[in-house]
Amino acid sequence: MADDTPPDTIRDPGRTPALRLAAILLGAGVMHFVAPTPFDSIVPKRLPGKARSYTYWSGVAEIGVGTALLIPKTRRLGGRLAALLFLAVFPANIQFTADSLGNPKAPLALQAISLLRLPLQVPLITQALAVGRRAPRP
Repeated sequence: MADDTPPDTIRDPGRTPALRLAAILLGAGVMHFVAPTPFDSIVPKRLPGKARSYTYWSGVAEIGVGTALLIPKTRRLGGRLAALLFLAVFPANIQFTADSLGNPKAPLALQAISLLRLPLQVPLITQALAVGRRAPRP
């Protein structure tokens, strides 16, 4: 039976997880600009300044980190930055959960998604750290 593993994956075992994380970050980052209102609504109210500024800056960060994950020479740094970014946006995920659970008009599905998102940050962070460790040294 022939091995269907792409040659790049053999040399760089972190390539596929890096591309997966990059897709998540690039997609989310673009959405911060295409449809910023939902992101504005989950910016923790205690933060100073306008929510839209945080929405745009986090979108820039997600696009930048996603791009770093795509490029083999910056993948090691990209993995570490992705882990930090997932930690940095965790308060927004908590705010989203608190808002949805505290809103009696919020659909049950939205409440469930907001609650399930919280523990999903853990595998995202651990995967990002693993990508950073596995990336080939420049």
